[in-house]
Amino acid sequence: MKNPFAIAVHGGAGTILKSTMTPEKELLYKQGLTQAIEAGNALLSEGKSSLDAVEAAVIALENFPLFNAGKGAVFTNKGTHEMDASIMNGQTLEAGAVSGISKIKNPIALARVIMDKSGHVFLAGTDAEMFAQQMGFAFEPETYFFEETRFKQWQEVKDSHGYQLDHSGQHGEGKKFGTVGAVAIDQYGNLAAATSTGGMTNKRFGRIGDSPVIGAGTYANNQTCAISCTGHGEYFIRAVVAYDISCLMEYKGYTLKQACDYVVKDKLVKFGGEGGLIAIDKFGNIELPFNSEGMYRACKKNGEETVVKIYED
Repeated sequence: MKNPFAIAVHGGAGTILKSTMTPEKELLYKQGLTQAIEAGNALLSEGKSSLDAVEAAVIALENFPLFNAGKGAVFTNKGTHEMDASIMNGQTLEAGAVSGISKIKNPIALARVIMDKSGHVFLAGTDAEMFAQQMGFAFEPETYFFEETRFKQWQEVKDSHGYQLDHSGQHGEGKKFGTVGAVAIDQYGNLAAATSTGGMTNKRFGRIGDSPVIGAGTYANNQTCAISCTGHGEYFIRAVVAYDISCLMEYKGYTLKQACDYVVKDKLVKFGGEGGLIAIDKFGNIELPFNSEGMYRACKKNGEETVVKIYED
């Protein structure tokens, strides 16, 4: 018997203020989220795997310049782009991750190939790009990743030792943790999760956040749930957020909602971790918790309307 399928996506969380959000910009964000949901849901409805669905959804988000991943990736201290991504198969616990890559259009596609073909889980930097080249990935010129707003954000802080969390600064909309992600369950009851990011504006020293770290920013296990996180990555790594939710379900019998609420709204808050996550369990239940002002998010269950939201309401 086929299971009901479902998918959820996010485009980052943080201080997303209604007071600085124009109706035009809000519409664009929601269009980007809807396109991603539709890309993943179309595959699920055809009987494709949750892995294929989360990859397709994240590719759509990476190609949408308003989100900090792929084309919309922010500038590093050196004026370059360093992107990270990870993907996980809940059926087999196989995973693929990549960090510190520059010219790959869709980092999540490379993470998938690392999982499927490299014999490893996590590759980084120029050697990861060499592997991508061997696998036939096309490399984009720097101009592909140039986005005027991102460039202005970098100009504000590039001569300082500070960094910005995506949309922070006087020209932005408050601090937004720029990550995109997707979680899904397919008709066969298999879970998958995927996450991709362009990191922090003006980041230095090859900084890596939680997005490519399996167990911190991404996790999937058919016995429990699939998780993709967005937030201040250092805290999500220290709290091993994605795996922690799975563990609470596996070892303590928490429901998905109980586990998500405890980790995001209690545990993380107590030591200053801001952000949110999207989660789906083996029954197709979806949770989209966050402890910040807002989170770009959308979800769709088989046969139901797509839900797209930014704020708490």
